[in-house]
Amino acid sequence: MTDPAPSRPSWFDAGYDHIWMPYTQMRTSPLPQVVRATQGSRIVLEDGRELIDGIASWWSACHGYNHPHIREAVTRQMETMPHVMLAGLSNEPAFTLATRLAAMTPGDLDRVFFSESGSVSVELAMKMAVQYWINSGEVGRNKFIAFRNGYHGDTIGTMGIGDPDNIMHGPFHGLMAQQLAADLPTNEAERVQFEAFVAENKARTAAVILEPLVQGAGGMLFHDPDVVRFMREVCDRHGLLLILDEIMVGFGRAGSMFACEQAGIQPDIMTLSKSLTGGTLALAATIASARVFEAFLDDALEKCLMHGPTYTGNALACAAANASLDLFEREPRLEQVAAIEAHLKEALEPCRSVEGVTDVRVKGAIGVVELTTLGDMYWIRQCFLDRGCWVRPFGNVVYLMPSFTMARTDLSTLTDAVVDVVGQWSARLDEWTP
Repeated sequence: MTDPAPSRPSWFDAGYDHIWMPYTQMRTSPLPQVVRATQGSRIVLEDGRELIDGIASWWSACHGYNHPHIREAVTRQMETMPHVMLAGLSNEPAFTLATRLAAMTPGDLDRVFFSESGSVSVELAMKMAVQYWINSGEVGRNKFIAFRNGYHGDTIGTMGIGDPDNIMHGPFHGLMAQQLAADLPTNEAERVQFEAFVAENKARTAAVILEPLVQGAGGMLFHDPDVVRFMREVCDRHGLLLILDEIMVGFGRAGSMFACEQAGIQPDIMTLSKSLTGGTLALAATIASARVFEAFLDDALEKCLMHGPTYTGNALACAAANASLDLFEREPRLEQVAAIEAHLKEALEPCRSVEGVTDVRVKGAIGVVELTTLGDMYWIRQCFLDRGCWVRPFGNVVYLMPSFTMARTDLSTLTDAVVDVVGQWSARLDEWTP
């Protein structure tokens, strides 16, 4: 383990020999930065340097770090009841949060099942969809139509509905259940082809699952609301459920509170996480329509949903989520997203003329510069660190997903850094091109 830093806290050197870091080749990766604190849109390092966080802690810290309203709500809840099992018992934060989510999500998405992570919320949606058909008397409908470049999590079930050929999921082909992969239809000819694919496979399919408007970890790829609307129409015509994974885009990230609102539709099941607690505590929600929920109501126990994470409805996390929803109600989050979108569109546009840049695109508080190839991602990451920014490119994209509360000066520093680093990357393009 090597690092030019002159000193590190004792816990780091002891712990690094035992911790397993996410998405990290620990033989070759630089050592992680040592974080002492967070505040607003800043990450404070052990040596006193501050980094402007350009990706809001994996897209979750929508209100910035350490918002006092969320902190106070969590503190109050900790003093009375951090957790109690939800089977046979109840707690006010979970019941209140379920009520609020049912009221704010589109249509009759009325039943909320809580879990601890986005991946698990999607697996729950899959279980709900399959059992919906079983309870309705239709057996054999246990497949899902998903899309190439999609990403829904890293658990075994969600890997099966993600892009089967990416670096994260490719090695596990023999482990994952084989699902039905399709290209996302973006024009009329592709829609005709996709609907024929659905018609051919509908007898064995439980649901279509889609990340609406933005395919996130698959490459930050955008599509129009018409695509989401078309999915709803196809599912209705062929009798399939529609699951929308709004874990990344929900709570304002794509410009509306929920991405499906831009298409004017509601899914049968929606999954939420990331910004649900404002990036403070692990919590996810799988929200089902009245139609789906009613299929589970019966005198027979076996028709209920047999699922129950230990921390489902965790009171502490639900208190944080309720406080986060307060902030969406009290503070102008969607207006802030619109201002960020306008800034990203103007400030990132110079990248479009840089050699090696294939696209520049912005949607809500998401700004993407797509490159022919990323080259040395550690070099690029260090370039951002040298400019006081925390930006973590992946695949072939450099992207920003800042907190909605970020100051304009910090946002300008981030976008200036992107333009500068992309320019430096382009100057070395021959090194990155095989």
